[in-house]
Amino acid sequence: MSITIQSKLPHLRPNIFTYMSVLAAQHKAVNLAQGFPDFGSDPALLDLLNHYAQKGMNQYAPGIGLPALREQISEYLFRRDQSRYHADNEITVTVGATEALFCCISAFVGPGDEAIILEPAYDTYEPTIELVGGVVKRVQLKAPEFQVDWDQLKQQISPKTAVIILNTPHNPSGTILSRADLEQLAALIADTNIVVISDEVYADMVFAPQKHTSASAIAGLRDRSVVIGSFGKSFHITGWKAGFCAAPAVLTDELRKIHNLTTFSVHTPSQFALAEFMKDPSHIDGVAAMYAEKKAYFLDGLQGSAWKFLPSQGSYFVTADYSAISDLDDFEFCHVLIKEHGIGAIPYSAFYAEAPADQRLIRFCFAKKPETLDLAISKLLAVR
Repeated sequence: MSITIQSKLPHLRPNIFTYMSVLAAQHKAVNLAQGFPDFGSDPALLDLLNHYAQKGMNQYAPGIGLPALREQISEYLFRRDQSRYHADNEITVTVGATEALFCCISAFVGPGDEAIILEPAYDTYEPTIELVGGVVKRVQLKAPEFQVDWDQLKQQISPKTAVIILNTPHNPSGTILSRADLEQLAALIADTNIVVISDEVYADMVFAPQKHTSASAIAGLRDRSVVIGSFGKSFHITGWKAGFCAAPAVLTDELRKIHNLTTFSVHTPSQFALAEFMKDPSHIDGVAAMYAEKKAYFLDGLQGSAWKFLPSQGSYFVTADYSAISDLDDFEFCHVLIKEHGIGAIPYSAFYAEAPADQRLIRFCFAKKPETLDLAISKLLAVR
């Protein structure tokens, strides 16, 4: 006898990052689709990982994270944002940013509650909201600036609004929220009980002269916000799946309940290695300049081509407008790119419930070695 399962997420689409990466591998294409570096992390960090594993630090870590790592996160956030979080009751180490997002949404969104997301949006936000019985409300960012229409956001706020999810620098566009933006948000929700979940995993990749502004740096947001970060992005170790949440104790207490039920604790030798590695701030300080150089190298190599690139201020992504090349929708165009030109990319439509019909945008990841970028540039120059 077969059983019938009623899916909790019946409309969930296949993961676009996995799909395009698999397709790129099948066709031996250069993978500029999924967001990961193809160069190694700092050998000193790998040596520390090996050291602590060999030393026997291989059993469960404290559920909320090693004290030494939480202290380093506190110091890092103070240097970055001038926001002081208490390591014991305001910082939680998580299995990457995705688990952090899951814990926060699960903690602060209940059945019938509304959660506002800014589209295009990272594809884990919406299904997690739906999984916990929440209702997704969308505010669409308009290309090419992908800035927030605060009047439109105001119209989406209701007595049922429980959460607003921010993402700065923004994936996929690489745009950032300014201090003025965040101050407008603070004014809009000053008299509400709304929690802000601020996805800041690319904060260390904001290109000069721009500066990252965290939700925690705004007086009207600090006490209602959870700031999410990722060591995978900053230290080129996406496979370690190590991240964190920083939030006032009243919010931390609730998200830790979900964290405890979800994973309990994070890989122990990784935490020891990161805690020691982060004692030297220079390991993070040079990340933005390194990625700015890679971005410039990639875009300079494509000057004079049919590709049009939209402005970005951070992350390791760049948005390409291909409207001068093809009228195909972005999903079909990405298939053509892989199968006929040997280049993997991500269609922007994957970041929408319903993308604008006339939009012709795709995302490239430039977190690659020079030889990878050279090969990608040569292939993209041949696309006409």
